[in-house]
Amino acid sequence: MIRRFFSKIKFDKLVTHSVLIFVSLLSVFPFIWLISTSLKGGGENIFAYPPTIIPKDFTWANYTGVWSKVDFIGYFVNSMIVAGGTVFLNLILSAMAGYPLARMQFRGKNLAFFSILATIMIPFQAIMLPVYLITLKLHLVDNYGSIAGFVGLIMPFAVSAFGIFLMRQAFLGIPKEMEEAAIVDGCNVWQLFVKVLLPMVKPSLAVLAIFTFIGSWGEFLWPSIVLTKESMYTLPVGVNNLQGMFSSNWRFIAAGSILSTIPILIFFLAMQKYFISGENDGAVKG
Repeated sequence: MIRRFFSKIKFDKLVTHSVLIFVSLLSVFPFIWLISTSLKGGGENIFAYPPTIIPKDFTWANYTGVWSKVDFIGYFVNSMIVAGGTVFLNLILSAMAGYPLARMQFRGKNLAFFSILATIMIPFQAIMLPVYLITLKLHLVDNYGSIAGFVGLIMPFAVSAFGIFLMRQAFLGIPKEMEEAAIVDGCNVWQLFVKVLLPMVKPSLAVLAIFTFIGSWGEFLWPSIVLTKESMYTLPVGVNNLQGMFSSNWRFIAAGSILSTIPILIFFLAMQKYFISGENDGAVKG
């Protein structure tokens, strides 16, 4: 009977792992196919069926071609400015909003918190037109200069309800005794926030930075609407522009897409050690 019990456990684990491996392969296959396409020469059919994963006509020419024929460095710098500014503002504003919602008592706190959470249900596409009109009225588009254009790209995403929620949950996880001890030592509210509590939520800040960076780096819709000057294009808009420049040369488009994902991978690997602990800190407390 014991043998049958352990055999059943092993069989269940085998089935579970098989399903997870299969789903993982399905998820990663488009990325593998993208890498394969970017390494195929002009003499190989990239739309062959069944698809060939290992290139028969292996070449790096697609990468060198994209790098030399478009302003890839300029697109990269623009994306870094936008993503870096968005991450910086999100970390500051989300932490400053989450702190009073977690540690302070004031009238209407719960109403304010649930009102912020309710905005998650509103897609950006629903408010994109009024946001664009506000941006236009404030002269925050690239027609009024590069600095104003970057501000117009950053400000609509400078803070998010998810970030506020994550930081609130992180601050709630800090023992009340830490706050009381800091107050006894003479810390005021600002010193308590900056010198005591903020360093204790670094994992959650790292998680918020990862999600914000990925979202901002891959944002296509808003930059494609706001930007009209090619010199200010971010990487997603610039890579999409390859379709017109090279008459849908999918090898170049694939190479450009792969190059644009490298900063995301580097940023994630740099923050990886904080990721798991930070996700746990942001879990809903009972």
